[in-house]
Amino acid sequence: RQYPTNALVHFNLGEACRGLKDWACAEEHYQTSLELDPKSSVAQLATQRRHKAKVWRLLDEGKQAITEPDASPTKFTQAQDTLDIVNTLGLDDEQQALYHQLHEKIQQGRDRSREKTASAQSHERLMALVPAGKFRMGSSMGDADEQPEHQVYVEAFFMDTYQVTVGQYARFLDATSHEAPPDWTIMNRSQHQKRPIVNVDWADAYAYCTWVGKRLPTEAEREKAARGTDGRTYPWGNEHPTKFFANVSQEHWNNHSALTPVGTFENGKSPYGIYDMAGNVWEWVSDWYDPNYYKTSPSQNPTGPPRGESKVIRGGSWGSGPEALRAAHREIHSPLFRGLGTGFRCAKTP
Repeated sequence: RQYPTNALVHFNLGEACRGLKDWACAEEHYQTSLELDPKSSVAQLATQRRHKAKVWRLLDEGKQAITEPDASPTKFTQAQDTLDIVNTLGLDDEQQALYHQLHEKIQQGRDRSREKTASAQSHERLMALVPAGKFRMGSSMGDADEQPEHQVYVEAFFMDTYQVTVGQYARFLDATSHEAPPDWTIMNRSQHQKRPIVNVDWADAYAYCTWVGKRLPTEAEREKAARGTDGRTYPWGNEHPTKFFANVSQEHWNNHSALTPVGTFENGKSPYGIYDMAGNVWEWVSDWYDPNYYKTSPSQNPTGPPRGESKVIRGGSWGSGPEALRAAHREIHSPLFRGLGTGFRCAKTP
């Protein structure tokens, strides 16, 4: 695009851009006007307007950097650097007011960023490391879909020490547009915040784990985290389930008739110090279900069939008997299923 080489024309173009608050455009035309004729009748005013346009442009750049969704710490640093430059240019009252507003927002953004980092570190601390290595998966004495018992190598991973709670899920809903599960108003009462989240389908579990920078565990990871490498039947060993080990069906020696706060059963921890790997709630894993998968599954880091109709859940719930609490036991549901005994926990690759 060609413009006339006339200082007044470019000054007027600068004025038009200023009216549109296109500060980069205004600054460019004022500068061109001055370069064409530094002694023109509008030169002094062009100099003043160019200066103001530059200040507004920098303020806008700072504002845009910190109003982006999920602005990173780097963005806040860049915005502060821009404001530091602006502060050396001399500001009028209106610009000074915006400068202070942006400075305050940058501080707030940095505080939120620090809180988010601390929260992420807290999540990391509440995960248990399951070392790389082999374990025996499945059971020769179990159901047909648990056979054959076979050796599997799994790379190291982190597993949530506790099942995801109502309180954690509430923060996820507050921060996103994700739809709340059925009966959320009842579930989200203050006395329930440390209970595991339930009534969530597979996609809900996947979305939460993604939001916190994690993922759903594979079926193999979930079983290894539950039983370790010594082939035990239950997370705590081979002793029959009792009220001291897990939240299981009341008829099987448990005084609890529903969900219990996560981490209640100290004696029921897995070999890696992970709570509630049996009982309380079933847990979604990432795998599709195939009853014959173990017959042909890879011996290293199996991730389940590439497709299917049902997803696997593991661990049993507060309504389950001893059979469902075995570390090798497999159960299935449609990925759309929601139930009062089904929740999840997340995993993470180091």
